[in-house]
Amino acid sequence: MIRINKSPRDILDNIYSLAYWMTGNEHASGELVKTTYSNAGNCSQETDLLKSFRDSYVKRYGQDSDLYIKESALATDKSLRESIRQKAADVKLSVLLSEISGLKHRQISEIMEKPVETIRLWLLWGRKSLVNETLLKASA
Repeated sequence: MIRINKSPRDILDNIYSLAYWMTGNEHASGELVKTTYSNAGNCSQETDLLKSFRDSYVKRYGQDSDLYIKESALATDKSLRESIRQKAADVKLSVLLSEISGLKHRQISEIMEKPVETIRLWLLWGRKSLVNETLLKASA
């Protein structure tokens, strides 16, 4: 297997692209990239930077889930609400890591610290969700 080493600039561009897709805002993307690099320290490995990006994103923004659960049910259980936010963010990030960054399932598994089979399921769900979301926006 041929492994292509990315330059630090390529990795920075990649992380900025992920941040923009995750936040949808140029200013928020810049802030997220700064936070990612400040939390990661001097590590220059792509996997470590992407782990730092994931942690920074979830801590700051989380992810609104498209699950239809009554807010009153979630209001009483903060850990459940946070768990759903984390899962939704992980599913979206796994799709972006695959589609934008071109990472293999095993690489995404290392970043997310989840089994490869879980990543494959997340990619399936995430891609279906993005297609349905896009179709709904197009029909509006």
